[in-house]
Amino acid sequence: MTSLRTGPDARVRCAWVGDDAEYRRYHDEEWGTALHGDRALFEKMALEGFQAGLSWITILRKRPRFREVFAGFEPAAVAAFDESDVERLMADQGIIRNRAKIEATIGNARIVQSMADGELDALMWSFAPPPSGVRPASFAEVPAVTPASTALSKELRRRGFRFVGPTTMYALMESAGMVDDHIEGCWRADPR
Repeated sequence: MTSLRTGPDARVRCAWVGDDAEYRRYHDEEWGTALHGDRALFEKMALEGFQAGLSWITILRKRPRFREVFAGFEPAAVAAFDESDVERLMADQGIIRNRAKIEATIGNARIVQSMADGELDALMWSFAPPPSGVRPASFAEVPAVTPASTALSKELRRRGFRFVGPTTMYALMESAGMVDDHIEGCWRADPR
Protein backbone atom coordinates (compact mmCIF):
# COMPACT_ATOMS: atom_id res chain seq x y z
CA MET A 1 0.00 0.00 0.00
CA THR A 2 1.31 3.41 -0.89
CA SER A 3 1.78 5.84 1.96
CA LEU A 4 1.22 9.01 -0.08
CA ARG A 5 -1.59 10.15 -2.34
CA THR A 6 -2.03 13.13 -4.62
CA GLY A 7 -5.30 14.94 -3.95
CA PRO A 8 -7.63 16.70 -6.37
CA ASP A 9 -5.76 19.95 -5.57
CA ALA A 10 -2.47 18.30 -6.72
CA ARG A 11 -1.06 18.29 -3.16
CA VAL A 12 0.68 15.15 -1.99
CA ARG A 13 -0.67 13.96 1.37
CA CYS A 14 -0.56 11.02 3.73
CA ALA A 15 -2.61 8.35 1.92
CA TRP A 16 -4.99 7.72 4.84
CA VAL A 17 -6.79 10.90 3.78
CA GLY A 18 -8.19 9.17 0.70
CA ASP A 19 -10.75 11.15 -1.29
CA ASP A 20 -12.83 12.53 1.59
CA ALA A 21 -12.94 16.35 1.66
CA GLU A 22 -13.41 16.48 5.46
CA TYR A 23 -10.45 14.15 5.99
CA ARG A 24 -8.36 16.40 3.69
CA ARG A 25 -9.32 19.46 5.73
CA TYR A 26 -8.58 17.66 8.99
CA HIS A 27 -5.19 16.43 7.72
CA ASP A 28 -4.25 19.83 6.31
CA GLU A 29 -5.42 22.02 9.18
CA GLU A 30 -5.45 19.95 12.39
CA TRP A 31 -3.66 16.61 12.42
CA GLY A 32 -0.11 16.98 13.71
CA THR A 33 -0.58 20.65 14.66
CA ALA A 34 0.29 21.54 18.26
CA LEU A 35 -2.92 21.72 20.30
CA HIS A 36 -2.92 23.35 23.72
CA GLY A 37 -5.48 24.19 26.36
CA ASP A 38 -7.31 22.06 28.89
CA ARG A 39 -10.67 22.30 27.09
CA ALA A 40 -9.20 21.46 23.68
CA LEU A 41 -7.21 18.52 25.04
CA PHE A 42 -10.18 17.27 27.06
CA GLU A 43 -12.24 17.31 23.86
CA LYS A 44 -9.51 15.46 21.99
CA MET A 45 -9.28 12.88 24.80
CA ALA A 46 -13.05 12.38 24.79
CA LEU A 47 -13.30 12.03 21.01
CA GLU A 48 -10.33 9.66 20.83
CA GLY A 49 -12.04 7.57 23.52
CA PHE A 50 -15.26 7.49 21.52
CA GLN A 51 -13.24 6.50 18.44
CA ALA A 52 -11.88 3.32 20.08
CA GLY A 53 -13.00 0.47 17.84
CA LEU A 54 -14.32 2.80 15.12
CA SER A 55 -12.87 4.82 12.26
CA TRP A 56 -11.76 8.40 12.94
CA ILE A 57 -13.84 9.69 10.00
CA THR A 58 -16.96 8.48 11.84
CA ILE A 59 -16.02 10.64 14.83
CA LEU A 60 -14.96 13.56 12.68
CA ARG A 61 -18.33 13.62 10.92
CA LYS A 62 -20.14 13.45 14.26
CA ARG A 63 -17.89 16.00 15.98
CA PRO A 64 -20.26 18.98 15.55
CA ARG A 65 -23.05 17.05 17.27
CA PHE A 66 -20.68 15.81 19.98
CA ARG A 67 -19.70 19.42 20.66
CA GLU A 68 -23.33 20.46 20.82
CA VAL A 69 -24.52 17.76 23.23
CA PHE A 70 -21.37 17.81 25.38
CA ALA A 71 -21.56 21.58 26.04
CA GLY A 72 -18.59 22.40 23.83
CA PHE A 73 -16.53 19.99 25.93
CA GLU A 74 -16.21 22.61 28.66
CA PRO A 75 -14.98 20.42 31.53
CA ALA A 76 -17.03 22.25 34.20
CA ALA A 77 -20.25 21.86 32.23
CA VAL A 78 -19.66 18.19 31.42
CA ALA A 79 -18.60 17.50 35.02
CA ALA A 80 -22.06 18.65 36.11
CA PHE A 81 -23.85 16.08 33.91
CA ASP A 82 -25.98 13.58 35.81
CA GLU A 83 -27.88 10.38 35.02
CA SER A 84 -30.55 12.29 33.09
CA ASP A 85 -27.79 13.62 30.83
CA VAL A 86 -26.46 10.10 30.33
CA GLU A 87 -29.94 9.01 29.25
CA ARG A 88 -30.28 12.05 26.98
CA LEU A 89 -26.95 11.23 25.34
CA MET A 90 -27.84 7.54 25.00
CA ALA A 91 -30.91 8.58 23.02
CA ASP A 92 -29.02 10.93 20.68
CA GLN A 93 -28.52 9.30 17.28
CA GLY A 94 -26.04 12.00 16.28
CA ILE A 95 -23.28 10.64 18.52
CA ILE A 96 -21.79 7.26 19.43
CA ARG A 97 -24.25 5.87 21.96
CA ASN A 98 -21.98 3.85 24.19
CA ARG A 99 -22.84 4.16 27.88
CA ALA A 100 -19.34 3.29 29.09
CA LYS A 101 -17.77 5.94 26.85
CA ILE A 102 -20.37 8.56 27.81
CA GLU A 103 -19.90 7.87 31.52
CA ALA A 104 -16.10 7.90 31.10
CA THR A 105 -16.28 11.30 29.41
CA ILE A 106 -18.31 12.71 32.30
CA GLY A 107 -15.99 11.13 34.86
CA ASN A 108 -12.93 12.41 33.00
CA ALA A 109 -14.45 15.91 32.97
CA ARG A 110 -14.79 15.74 36.75
CA ILE A 111 -11.10 14.89 37.06
CA VAL A 112 -10.12 17.74 34.74
CA GLN A 113 -12.40 20.06 36.74
CA SER A 114 -10.52 19.11 39.92
CA MET A 115 -7.16 20.00 38.35
CA ALA A 116 -5.55 23.43 38.36
CA ASP A 117 -6.03 25.58 35.27
CA GLY A 118 -3.50 24.45 32.65
CA GLU A 119 -2.61 21.27 34.54
CA LEU A 120 -4.08 18.86 31.98
CA ASP A 121 -2.21 20.63 29.17
CA ALA A 122 1.08 20.57 31.09
CA LEU A 123 0.59 16.94 32.09
CA MET A 124 -0.16 15.70 28.59
CA TRP A 125 2.59 17.69 26.90
CA SER A 126 5.12 16.50 29.49
CA PHE A 127 4.91 13.12 27.75
CA ALA A 128 5.59 14.49 24.26
CA PRO A 129 8.86 12.96 23.08
CA PRO A 130 11.50 15.19 21.56
CA PRO A 131 11.46 15.15 17.76
CA SER A 132 13.45 12.17 16.54
CA GLY A 133 14.93 13.90 13.52
CA VAL A 134 13.65 11.03 11.37
CA ARG A 135 10.36 11.28 9.52
CA PRO A 136 8.47 8.05 8.70
CA ALA A 137 8.96 7.02 5.09
CA SER A 138 5.86 4.80 5.11
CA PHE A 139 2.90 3.78 7.26
CA ALA A 140 4.85 0.68 8.24
CA GLU A 141 7.19 2.94 10.23
CA VAL A 142 4.37 4.59 12.21
CA PRO A 143 3.80 2.84 15.54
CA ALA A 144 0.44 2.26 17.17
CA VAL A 145 1.91 2.45 20.68
CA THR A 146 5.12 3.99 22.01
CA PRO A 147 6.81 4.11 25.41
CA ALA A 148 5.60 7.74 25.69
CA SER A 149 1.96 6.86 24.94
CA THR A 150 2.15 3.95 27.37
CA ALA A 151 3.57 6.22 30.09
CA LEU A 152 0.91 8.89 29.43
CA SER A 153 -1.83 6.26 29.55
CA LYS A 154 -0.47 4.86 32.82
CA GLU A 155 -0.34 8.30 34.45
CA LEU A 156 -3.84 9.25 33.29
CA ARG A 157 -5.22 5.93 34.53
CA ARG A 158 -3.45 6.45 37.86
CA ARG A 159 -5.37 9.72 38.16
CA GLY A 160 -8.66 7.93 37.41
CA PHE A 161 -9.15 8.73 33.71
CA ARG A 162 -10.85 6.08 31.56
CA PHE A 163 -10.70 5.18 27.86
CA VAL A 164 -7.12 6.41 27.73
CA GLY A 165 -5.25 3.26 26.68
CA PRO A 166 -1.78 3.45 25.09
CA THR A 167 -3.07 3.13 21.50
CA THR A 168 -5.74 5.78 22.09
CA MET A 169 -3.15 8.07 23.67
CA TYR A 170 -0.76 7.61 20.74
CA ALA A 171 -3.57 8.62 18.37
CA LEU A 172 -4.17 11.67 20.55
CA MET A 173 -0.45 12.49 20.54
CA GLU A 174 -0.43 12.37 16.72
CA SER A 175 -3.63 14.37 16.39
CA ALA A 176 -2.57 17.03 18.94
CA GLY A 177 0.88 17.46 17.41
CA MET A 178 2.83 15.93 20.30
CA VAL A 179 4.35 13.71 17.63
CA ASP A 180 4.42 14.42 13.90
CA ASP A 181 3.81 11.35 11.79
CA HIS A 182 3.21 13.05 8.45
CA ILE A 183 4.90 10.74 5.95
CA GLU A 184 8.06 11.93 4.15
CA GLY A 185 6.88 13.65 0.98
CA CYS A 186 3.55 14.85 2.44
CA TRP A 187 3.15 18.59 1.90
CA ARG A 188 2.56 18.96 5.67
CA ALA A 189 5.81 17.17 6.56
CA ASP A 190 8.09 19.78 8.06
CA PRO A 191 11.77 19.20 7.49
CA ARG A 192 13.33 17.75 10.61
